[in-house]
Amino acid sequence: MGNTSIKATRRQRETGRQMQRLRGQAVWRRGWIIGGAGIAALAVVALYLVYQSSQGKHGATAGDSGFKHVTGQPGAGSAAPMFTLTSGTGGQVSLTDFRGRNVLLYFQEGLSCQPCWDQIKDLEQNQAALKTAGVDAVVSITTDPANLIGRKVADEKLATPVLSDPTLQVSLTYNANKYGMMGEMRDGHSFILVGPDGIIRWRADYGGKPDYTMFLPTAKMLTDLTAERTS
Repeated sequence: MGNTSIKATRRQRETGRQMQRLRGQAVWRRGWIIGGAGIAALAVVALYLVYQSSQGKHGATAGDSGFKHVTGQPGAGSAAPMFTLTSGTGGQVSLTDFRGRNVLLYFQEGLSCQPCWDQIKDLEQNQAALKTAGVDAVVSITTDPANLIGRKVADEKLATPVLSDPTLQVSLTYNANKYGMMGEMRDGHSFILVGPDGIIRWRADYGGKPDYTMFLPTAKMLTDLTAERTS
């Protein structure tokens, strides 16, 4: 066999080996791409399932009132955490003071939220409706200093006890600081009905995103309370 034939044969063999390597690399790339796509698809499915699960537990509900809200924890059926806080008038108010009555706790953003104070005023103007719905008393809780709360209560001519929780000790216990416009440094717009035995009968957190509801008519709130409360 001549040198030319030998060289041609070698070139053919080398070309064949290169083509095999290229085919192997292509197969490896396809396998990697398919595997990566499969992993990505599984991750998307897993995230979707987690989202669906969380929505089922904590997803915002329009409710009969038409106002979206979630139900934080502790919720209905849980024992309401005890507390004693200073009111804007300077006295001490405890949850145990309302044992034997239905008391509606209203957590709100405080001095920077005028609609929150309008909410208290609206509650006071609808005391008859509250009584009909079985609410015997209303207590508001916010994180501002007691002396400043006292001035605001006087300026607004309110009779509702507004309690100061400056360290968020009580707010954190009730997880009421998760639904406001100011992050977790302040409370949102949460209503919690505590029964005569200290057990929570109903809860609705209206202040969360994306709507950040800071005021809703008392009649609307009572519509949700009546439809959702436990006996």
